[in-house]
Amino acid sequence: MHAAGEKIAMLTCYDASLAQVLDAAGVDSLLVGDSLGNVVQGRADTLQVSMDDMVYHTACVARGNRTAWVIADMPFGSYHESAEMALHNAVRLMQSGAQMVKLEGGGWTAPIVRFLVERGIPVCAHLGFTPQSVHALGGYRIQGRDEAAGRVLRQHADELVAAGAACFVLEMVPAALGRELTRHLPVPVIGIGAGAGCSGQVLVLHDMLGVSQTEPARFVQNFLTGNADIPSAVRAYVAAVKDGRFPDDARHSY
Repeated sequence: MHAAGEKIAMLTCYDASLAQVLDAAGVDSLLVGDSLGNVVQGRADTLQVSMDDMVYHTACVARGNRTAWVIADMPFGSYHESAEMALHNAVRLMQSGAQMVKLEGGGWTAPIVRFLVERGIPVCAHLGFTPQSVHALGGYRIQGRDEAAGRVLRQHADELVAAGAACFVLEMVPAALGRELTRHLPVPVIGIGAGAGCSGQVLVLHDMLGVSQTEPARFVQNFLTGNADIPSAVRAYVAAVKDGRFPDDARHSY
């Protein structure tokens, strides 16, 4: 899809029933996100999500899915101590039904990505705003606003590609930087608050359906509005991503 220039539609998913709905509605990739800490467990952040949580929800999603590509988040603390620790936890997710794992951050993560990829585990990198580092970043703030910060993001992205990262999630960066990184990198860049110029888009499912407990971010659109049911809303989201109507840089981007 990336080589053909087709936009990639991704949504988060946490259970078998909705996995079946999303897959049938044409979602290309299901992200079993540690965002479940927010929208399923009702926590203020993702830091308390455990490996057991991720293994459980990944297995649930895998049982409901047929064709979508399943990516599972490696939660906070599951890959920080050593590459061997990361491998042990990534294996647990793959054995639960994931086809790829995602980890946050650049710089120090490149050797871990290389270690996993060399052992047959596909890796999605996550740059920009990284929720597991919310306290270190001083809250939910846009990343890469100035040239120096953008230069660091570009460097980290290049290092991660060299280490074997097969795709990226790029969160909460200016649309111009999202477009630049997407054009520069040889792998898909899935944006969330990173502008319309990315290879595809991802939203938290609960945000996309307007049922999250917090005020929606600028980059969120409620697709349930104007649609009769959840399958219709998901099909509308997929169609809007595919034909470039979502996101609208004037409304949803920074």
